[in-house]
Amino acid sequence: MRIDEKKEVVEELAAKLSRCNIAITTDYRGLPVAEMTELRRRLRQRDIEYRVVKNTMVRFAAEKAEKSEFTSIVNGPIAIAFGYGDITEPAKALIDYIRSSGSGLKIIGGLLDRRVLTASEIANLANLPPKEVLVSKLLGGMKGPIIGLVNVLNANITGFLYVLNARMKQLEGGNSD
Repeated sequence: MRIDEKKEVVEELAAKLSRCNIAITTDYRGLPVAEMTELRRRLRQRDIEYRVVKNTMVRFAAEKAEKSEFTSIVNGPIAIAFGYGDITEPAKALIDYIRSSGSGLKIIGGLLDRRVLTASEIANLANLPPKEVLVSKLLGGMKGPIIGLVNVLNANITGFLYVLNARMKQLEGGNSD
């Protein structure tokens, strides 16, 4: 590969690292071509880019993208899954593929913003429920105390109204005597 081609690859990788929400490194050694093709197809369906890269180029790209933390998880032959949407999606896609295919693919780590994640943290990320479920649980949790407050405030007013109604009936009953 010529130097100008290498510079172009570094520029492209730096742009991907800058744009992505999460980047997950994997060790693809021992994966047959057919499995690699199937993995790429599945990831592409979820809008995840998967690319085999050279370590030196990744190191240059990480420096250029000002994400030098990423170099700590760049060891040996690697491929990177770049996720641009929901941060759990690439982790879920890779873990699902490994479980369903019995593949020898290994997750090395990941980079979430500027935080380096271990393989076990990536697995935990994959086990999170979808964003919609988390938001609904949060809203449900916030709704409970508000309903409790409304009930407490309503109880005082309701009690006061019962006292007033009873007094009105008492006075009405007293006038008719």
